[in-house]
Amino acid sequence: MSSTFFTASPHWRWLIVAYFFFGGLAAGSYFLATLLDLFGKDRRLVRLGYLVAFPVVCLCGLLLTADLGRPLRFWHMLVQSETFRPMLKTYSPMSSGAWALLGFGGCAFLSFVAVLVESGWFDWPALRRLSAPSPVGRVVTVIGTFLALYVAGYTGVLLAVSNRPIWADTTLLGVTFLISAVSTSAALLILLGGWGGVTGDSIHALERFDRAVLVLELLVIGALIVSLGRVAMVWLNGWGVLLVAMVLGGIAFPLVIGARPSVRGSLAPVLVLAGGLVLRAVIIFSSDGLR
Repeated sequence: MSSTFFTASPHWRWLIVAYFFFGGLAAGSYFLATLLDLFGKDRRLVRLGYLVAFPVVCLCGLLLTADLGRPLRFWHMLVQSETFRPMLKTYSPMSSGAWALLGFGGCAFLSFVAVLVESGWFDWPALRRLSAPSPVGRVVTVIGTFLALYVAGYTGVLLAVSNRPIWADTTLLGVTFLISAVSTSAALLILLGGWGGVTGDSIHALERFDRAVLVLELLVIGALIVSLGRVAMVWLNGWGVLLVAMVLGGIAFPLVIGARPSVRGSLAPVLVLAGGLVLRAVIIFSSDGLR
């Protein structure tokens, strides 16, 4: 039996699950917005991605703060309480993740403001430099994208260094969360774009992209299970059933109905979003419940 079965549980609950899920949505939406912008795709879809990223990353900060035993001391994650110097531990995914989240939030805010200026909410010429076509705006989005990818994947790495069953017995949680973040974010933009007047051609292109990412996610989840070896036996319970349901309902079924134009609609992206949440819940709770 793996030695990870004899380690203490962090007792994480739904606030952390929600943080992992919404952090992936914020990061994935920003990444997709930048990717679409670089390839000159529908500007409305680009703006939508940036508009989603900032409010959702703010929600992530609130979730992390609420999860702390003493929420008013959240700033201790970033600043040393005695010297007031930056609290950065490069060897700690939790510490580096907190700084990455802060940096990503800053870039997301600048891109959010740029979209508001572009949409006519503000008429401040100086802020137009934040739009991606300008050099300043391009630097912001490139830095923000790198930080977004880090935020989307570091949570899996954080689990891996916690020495818990499943989490510490595979190296694929980071890439699994990263790919899931992209697939769920594409699903979210498909939903919002369909309600927000984005052209049908742009939506269909994003649907094709999401199907390709879902296939990749399916392969990675399969590789993750194989990499666990005998430890995967712990999923021969209700959590394993829920994982299978997530794979079938959140990946396989959306792939089937998404490939059929006659049944396209909101169902597939809703299932993908639900599957992304269930995936994180299964991975966190199935290990956290082991004593």
